[in-house]
Amino acid sequence: MRRTLKKRRAQGKTDYKLRLGLLKSGLPRVVVRKTNKYIIVQLVESSEAKDKVLAGVSSKDLIKNGWDEKFAGSLKSVPAGYLTGLAFAKKVGKEKVILDLGMQRTTAGGRLFAVVKGLVDGGVNLKVDEKIYPSAERIEGKHLKSEVQSLIKVVRGKLG
Repeated sequence: MRRTLKKRRAQGKTDYKLRLGLLKSGLPRVVVRKTNKYIIVQLVESSEAKDKVLAGVSSKDLIKNGWDEKFAGSLKSVPAGYLTGLAFAKKVGKEKVILDLGMQRTTAGGRLFAVVKGLVDGGVNLKVDEKIYPSAERIEGKHLKSEVQSLIKVVRGKLG
């Protein structure tokens, strides 16, 4: 007999087995999500199957820290992800957390792991294998225009 999938699983939004494992840890979760324009990082605490967002940072906030608006299209790049993670770590401090990447496709050296590197460099207590991080050249934006590279240095200086 076949079983009917739950609605959010059928839509590809929730992996209930993974979620249960994250909730059983009892630790707050750092939820990283990538949209079409931005990268969003939130600190979420769960109690009785209800999620409460304690803090959040979006890559859109980098504009307030010196990112030029004419380069707003690159707010989901690897360097922007790293800086978003760094800004979030500055906001939350040294807290022991568990990482929740959801059902997004994860690729070693990708944007999501650039956010994780920013979190770890900012002092968030996460257990992560360093092999998954993007290269230092990609985080510094060596593959981007020189104008964007200078923006990255300015924003990093303000956050660091």
